[in-house]
Amino acid sequence: MHISSAIFDCSAPDLAACPDELLPEFAFIGRSNVGKSSLLNLLAGQDGLARTSPTPGFTKLINIFTINQTWRLVDLPGYGFAEGAKKDSARFNQAVAHYLKHRPNLCLVFALIDSGLEPQAMDVDFIEWLARNAVPFVLVFTKTDKEKPAIVEANIAAFTARIAGWFEQLPASFKCSATLAQGRQELLGVIEEALTAIQAEAAQTPVAEDSPGSPRKPSGREIRKSRPDLLRPW
Repeated sequence: MHISSAIFDCSAPDLAACPDELLPEFAFIGRSNVGKSSLLNLLAGQDGLARTSPTPGFTKLINIFTINQTWRLVDLPGYGFAEGAKKDSARFNQAVAHYLKHRPNLCLVFALIDSGLEPQAMDVDFIEWLARNAVPFVLVFTKTDKEKPAIVEANIAAFTARIAGWFEQLPASFKCSATLAQGRQELLGVIEEALTAIQAEAAQTPVAEDSPGSPRKPSGREIRKSRPDLLRPW
């Protein structure tokens, strides 16, 4: 997939403030300091698209970017917050939960896990929540350049073993490093595959009665219904 344009759309405090549901959305989320903003900038090919900060919990709103004028990349607040932001964490977590459960044009969640750490309870709990709420996701193990390969592989194996009992088939997983530009094409390939499936579904949708000869854009709920089954392994 070639990224020809990446434009900031808006920052939304909650689901109600998000833009229309006409474009497919792909959301990225992870524990604070997992390297999410750096990964988003790598995917978009723009260093300053998502703001990076050495301060954990910097992202506190649902930040939405339109890519190639055809789909959206969504930067969700992390589920761990910096000291001083605790009074806001419940509100932001509720906003994220509502988005993940009720956004009809959300196609897929990229759940980011720090590959340099042994399984963290917060990450495991979040994956269990995604599975329990039937939110389609893939795992993305970040910062693979920060530790020796053997440690990275051991941590990934330990994490997948912790969650294996919740699935008939484990979710797809990917390794990435924003520093080394590793994993970009693989993640964009997942998005492209999902978009292709949506377009194929839209091509079979009847033409809207009020616009003869013009294909109707699929609604948000139709987009959600047409998610590829391979992205929902439970």
